[in-house]
Amino acid sequence: MAAGDPFTASERAQLDATIRRAEQNCRAEISVFVGNAEGEDPRAFATQLHNTLVAPSRSVLVMVDPTRRLLEVVTGAHVRRHLSDAEVEIAVLHMRTDFAAGDLAGGLRRGIEMLAEHARPPRTLHSGA
Repeated sequence: MAAGDPFTASERAQLDATIRRAEQNCRAEISVFVGNAEGEDPRAFATQLHNTLVAPSRSVLVMVDPTRRLLEVVTGAHVRRHLSDAEVEIAVLHMRTDFAAGDLAGGLRRGIEMLAEHARPPRTLHSGA
């Protein structure tokens, strides 16, 4: 592990692969920030990070501050059409459970997979009429 990096090379590769699959599944951009949340309001910090993304309306940001034990998920307007607050909360609960067991990488992978599954636009059938 690099100094300050909470992931091994293998965990990082697995996380990157999970993000790529999730993005293909839900057609949204998924970003993860693991580090110190600046300021007193972690939600404001996460929202600020989300707003710097290339396409914020089509993005999901997962922000984790392991030191302060903070977890925030910010979704863009386009993503919120398919991903409800309740579905985000379920993913957050699963991530928190894994984090509490000491599995930061596994928790992120599971949470990202859940978010992507719920954020996926419904499949539609088009008739030739």
